[in-house]
Amino acid sequence: MIGKPDRHADQPLTDVGTLRRKAREHVEQGAVTDSYAGDRAGVLRLLNDALATELVCVLRYRRHHFLAKGIASKSVAEEFLAHSNEELGHADQIAARIAQLDGEPDFAPDSLSERSHAEYVEGTSLIDMIKEDLVAERIAIDSYREFIDYIGDSDSTTSRMLETILGVEEEHAEELAGLLDGVPRALKS
Repeated sequence: MIGKPDRHADQPLTDVGTLRRKAREHVEQGAVTDSYAGDRAGVLRLLNDALATELVCVLRYRRHHFLAKGIASKSVAEEFLAHSNEELGHADQIAARIAQLDGEPDFAPDSLSERSHAEYVEGTSLIDMIKEDLVAERIAIDSYREFIDYIGDSDSTTSRMLETILGVEEEHAEELAGLLDGVPRALKS
């Protein structure tokens, strides 16, 4: 077989009877089974921080969508709205995963900015808005990479979800950087 060998290949699979018995013993725990190997409390805390980050980004992008003005503002405003909607989708995915892990998604508005890794910086010009959104995307990229490393192999479902979100955040960063590429250097400063 090509690739990395399965390090668990020498371990026998659990017999079906044991799987069935264990599933019935703790049926009220939903998706969290005895085989969950992650630090559930730590993962839930980090997921709620990621939820706050996504929600702050939704709000900042929405503001930028409505306040974008200038020569290229219509297409940039549309990009801001598209990013806002994608960030909201990320927030929904994260909240759903928190619930699957028997946690409670924290949507408390009073603490969103404290828990968010990204800041809510409004930006005054179209260039400032693009830059602030790009900074937030770069923060999200590094945060998600560290979170994925933290999880390792202990929670493959959360890890796959975060990898998918990370890919979109990288796309956002490239799109925003592309918007800045077309701006004369004097306006970027």
